[in-house]
Amino acid sequence: MPTGLVTTSQAERSQGSNKDKALKMLYAKIQQRLEQEHKKTVDELKGAAVSIEWGHQIRSYVLNPYKMVKDHRTGYETTQAEDVLAGNLKDFIEAELKLV
Repeated sequence: MPTGLVTTSQAERSQGSNKDKALKMLYAKIQQRLEQEHKKTVDELKGAAVSIEWGHQIRSYVLNPYKMVKDHRTGYETTQAEDVLAGNLKDFIEAELKLV
């Protein structure tokens, strides 16, 4: 497969040694190009990264003095905090699906 990459070596005295050195350099360049292409593909698949900072949370849980769970993306709130903590996320999923 043609890559357009070229290497030369004149560091050694023999042609065979120079050829071996040039092939090693060519292999390193090909590996570097493959890594760059892989990184580019991974970055495209990841998309825009969401900042994980304070104020960018998805859900808030208030357990004292009152009980409430709020989903900040959808605005859905419930006072059934124990159910949510037990894994009952059906209402949150439905609220998210309504936005789509």
